[in-house]
Amino acid sequence: MATLDDVELLVSELPDVSTGTSYGNRAWSVGGKVFAWERPFSKADIKRFGDESPPSGPILGIRTEDLGDKEAILSAHAKSCFTISHFDGFSAVLVQVEAADIEELRELLTDGWLVYAPAAVAKAFLGDR
Repeated sequence: MATLDDVELLVSELPDVSTGTSYGNRAWSVGGKVFAWERPFSKADIKRFGDESPPSGPILGIRTEDLGDKEAILSAHAKSCFTISHFDGFSAVLVQVEAADIEELRELLTDGWLVYAPAAVAKAFLGDR
């Protein structure tokens, strides 16, 4: 079971990441673009769940390469990743942090980081692995 502290640690392993805020919540960016962010549910989000309980604990948004990648991630990580109607047509998934393990979270964050990482930085990072 992962925590937001784990997210901080995993993001710190990625080169050239800046920590900031997006809509008042923690966000991480590379190349000036946000690739991961805390994403609590709004009142409208909760209302859209209707009688269904929304996922609990901290929620993280992570960019995906494209909508095809988003669908592949949702399929491969069905226990921890999901989407909501607000994200229809948007290349990102939501992650129930507590439902993810550390390696899964590392993979998701790295993939999100690769969406915006400068090519030379990404190549160097991947070459070191």
